[in-house]
Amino acid sequence: MKISSSPTQRQDKKWWHNAVVYQIYPRSFMDLNNDGIGDIAGIISKLGYLKLLGVNVIWLSPVFKSPMDDNGYDISDYQDIASEFGTLAEMDKLISVANEHDISIVMDLVVNHTSDEHTWFTEAKKSVDNPFRDYYIWRKPQADGSAPNDFHSYFGGSGWQFDETTGEYYFHQFSKKQPDLNWDNPKAQQAVHKMMNWWLDRGIGGFRMDVIDLIGKDVDNKIMSNGPRLHPLLQEMNKATFGEHNVLTVGETWSATPEIAKLYSEPARQELSMVFQFEHITITFDPHEGKWKPRTFDLVEFKQVISKWQIGLADSGWNSLFWNNHDLPRAVSKYGDPGQYRVQSAKMLATALHFLKGTPYIYQGEEIGMTNVQFENIEEYQDIETLNLYKERIAEGCSHEQMMQGIYENGRDNARTPMQWKNTINGGFSQVSPWLKTNKNYCDINVESALNDPDSIFYHYQKLIKLRKQHEVMVYGDYVPLFESHTQVFAYQRQLDNVQIIVFNNFTKDSVQLPLPEYLQGLTGQCLISNYEPRTQLTELLELAPYESFALVINRAS
Repeated sequence: MKISSSPTQRQDKKWWHNAVVYQIYPRSFMDLNNDGIGDIAGIISKLGYLKLLGVNVIWLSPVFKSPMDDNGYDISDYQDIASEFGTLAEMDKLISVANEHDISIVMDLVVNHTSDEHTWFTEAKKSVDNPFRDYYIWRKPQADGSAPNDFHSYFGGSGWQFDETTGEYYFHQFSKKQPDLNWDNPKAQQAVHKMMNWWLDRGIGGFRMDVIDLIGKDVDNKIMSNGPRLHPLLQEMNKATFGEHNVLTVGETWSATPEIAKLYSEPARQELSMVFQFEHITITFDPHEGKWKPRTFDLVEFKQVISKWQIGLADSGWNSLFWNNHDLPRAVSKYGDPGQYRVQSAKMLATALHFLKGTPYIYQGEEIGMTNVQFENIEEYQDIETLNLYKERIAEGCSHEQMMQGIYENGRDNARTPMQWKNTINGGFSQVSPWLKTNKNYCDINVESALNDPDSIFYHYQKLIKLRKQHEVMVYGDYVPLFESHTQVFAYQRQLDNVQIIVFNNFTKDSVQLPLPEYLQGLTGQCLISNYEPRTQLTELLELAPYESFALVINRAS
């Protein structure tokens, strides 16, 4: 039996289909003015590095003016830059210089909520008949003075905050300093659209949309995600702003299923380019206590999720591919081995992801195999979610040890420790103490060392990015899962017309002997990439070393 060579239905090509996106968390990327906080000038200084890596899009986490209650995801002015990051002139320079390097800048659009220091909100608080009052969601207290309902904030505590001035509660899904915008108000909607067009006119390459699945909320019925107005709102946004621009738009949608993702990303619906779904992430969370009580990674369950999304969006919509971001633990610590097999497992994870169908995202430091951090004391952490939930869970009876274990495995500060550039003070990030302590392993894990090692994780990522632009099958080929019930190996086939690639990934620290079915035995081809010696033939019994991975383009005569 030969591997299937049925014709593939091709999608209309978009520039972002073969793009690779690099996420920058500005506060932790590069501090050029040595105040302990990363800045825009620091990003500009490293554009040559990103050009060398080969990425052509930067997703920039928020740099807008903000009191930084949630590290910039609480915006007080959408049309100005936070002083710790730089100036609007520097932002314009970043956009311009990045474009000279053929890199587009995607801004992080946070419009489910604003800061409580935004002018819209400070005006809204003044009186119940203020013109900006209905930019936000207000409700009267219950008869006993308590909150309108029992909705619990994702950052802990009630989702309602009482305002003494007007005697009403305002709604916030996150921090009390992040009041939710009222997307049922056309004036608020139009104000957001105007701001988005202002940034598009400055030459950005698109938007990553923070918790965008929450803007259609129905707070009185406690429906937060996938509310009835969500998709009409996005279609209106598309028409009023980015729809006429050739830009990338990606929504953060923790609630998405493949069917819902098609609503967002089917081109005919004119909403978004793609969404981030998190099902492959949440399968490692406890069903009741969430990420603070981690579950053991189950490869078979993981493969089922990946296959569901790869097949579900095969002919319509588009996948985003990622292991980690600013809210998630480091990939090599979560899914690989941060110790003995750090390099091998980091390369394996990269190969496993980049050969899938969709647009890959690399989070800063992933390309050098940065790891999670374990600070000794809770006081050393900076993340508002971590600190608030620690206090709340301890008060509810959770042990310090259990909570710290959850933080070590899944806390957001794992991804936010400063970028490790070289084996010098603070990893070359800054000459002064950084806002968050540097991971102490910067002496061994840093960019300078990676660039000096031709076999480093960095060059593995560089090669994967080049391969994606050279082999259309990686972008548009069909996905066919292999060995679906195997507990150690993730393998799959990509196929476009008569071109076939087979990818093997050993997800364990053990050597694996994998008997191959007859139709795979004896196939030969070109090894596109590997993290051990290159393979050119599939034998009857495939022996995989710890965390070994490789991708083979099958010879047509096979």
